[in-house]
Amino acid sequence: MTPTRKGTIYLSEGDVERGVLDFMKQALSQGCFDAVLIPTRVSAGDSVAYSLIRDEALLEAASPLPPIMPVQGARAISSITRRGKGNKSIAAVMRPCEARATVELAKLGQANLEDIILVTVDCPGVMPLSDYFTSAENGDRTFRGASRNWNSEPMRPVCNICDRFSTTGAEDLHVGTLGAKDGTMVLIPSSGKGESVLSKLGLSMEDNISSWESGVERLTQERKQKRNESHNGLRSEIEGIDRLLESFSRCINCHNCMRVCPICYCRQCHFDSDKMKFNFEDYLTRAKARGVVKLPSDTLFFHIGRMLHMSLSCVSCGMCEDACPMNITVGQIFSLVGDRNQEAFGYLSGRSIDEALPLTTFEQGEFQEVEQSHSVFSAKEKQDA
Repeated sequence: MTPTRKGTIYLSEGDVERGVLDFMKQALSQGCFDAVLIPTRVSAGDSVAYSLIRDEALLEAASPLPPIMPVQGARAISSITRRGKGNKSIAAVMRPCEARATVELAKLGQANLEDIILVTVDCPGVMPLSDYFTSAENGDRTFRGASRNWNSEPMRPVCNICDRFSTTGAEDLHVGTLGAKDGTMVLIPSSGKGESVLSKLGLSMEDNISSWESGVERLTQERKQKRNESHNGLRSEIEGIDRLLESFSRCINCHNCMRVCPICYCRQCHFDSDKMKFNFEDYLTRAKARGVVKLPSDTLFFHIGRMLHMSLSCVSCGMCEDACPMNITVGQIFSLVGDRNQEAFGYLSGRSIDEALPLTTFEQGEFQEVEQSHSVFSAKEKQDA
């Protein structure tokens, strides 16, 4: 276990959401930042949307950890900052996976974090949208926010195996709730921005937070084991072109997974371009060459192309799987591929803004084992010939 860090034990009246909102109100009123970007209940009361709030009274409608995630927060930050920085500061309250995706977008030049203070909260996971709205249709329209019972609701499959549900160090300020005593939460700064917020509020940052660290460490190890078991089982189901084809055989080419993914930021995707719109003769030629052409065509090509483009930055948020109308396990597949590709490069998405994207750097000697394996395979082929 890493050495005990120091933070602030913050007294909160009520549940986790109440405590986070009280803290954000206090910080906004004291001029720690100029606005808050935070999930807020929509007028119907049964869903949320990210809202940019400057009036502290309007924070009453906010929900720092709603039970669902209809929009990935990284997309909201990208919308605000993609054209550059401003002269006001914004505190963005979001889940750790959303903050990590934001960091990746900043590296890709799709977000600017100079005026953003990233505030993350220990995340118990989110419900699949279909489960949540089905319960609403059945008469349960209660908006259930954050709860300390981390196993009380069905969760997205990737949330069930998430081992990065807490602070990663890439955020500016983290709110810890796991293992904290009732009526308290811990505030842990990870940057000068985070320290400045606590300093302006007169908070000491000298409290012992070992009980929270112990809770996070314990659950992290449990989730890592669960993640490995899940990925090992999934690997046997998708490895090989035939199994991969079967896994994506129900794909209807709607591209919903791409549209909700925070990392897929291209304004014009190759798979939506005219180059992927074939004429009559093209289809006939392909059918003659292959014997048969499945329509819609090139669905597997689309998913493999997406994997090549974004797997190194995948944060396993599960947005893609939640958006799939055909219930394909796309989020779990991409989580597996993302983990394996990132491990190969010794990279972890969203871990640090200073950690360069692997494909933008070159290290002498990297992947020598791949070259050696290729040489051995080529030698064997010649011998067999």
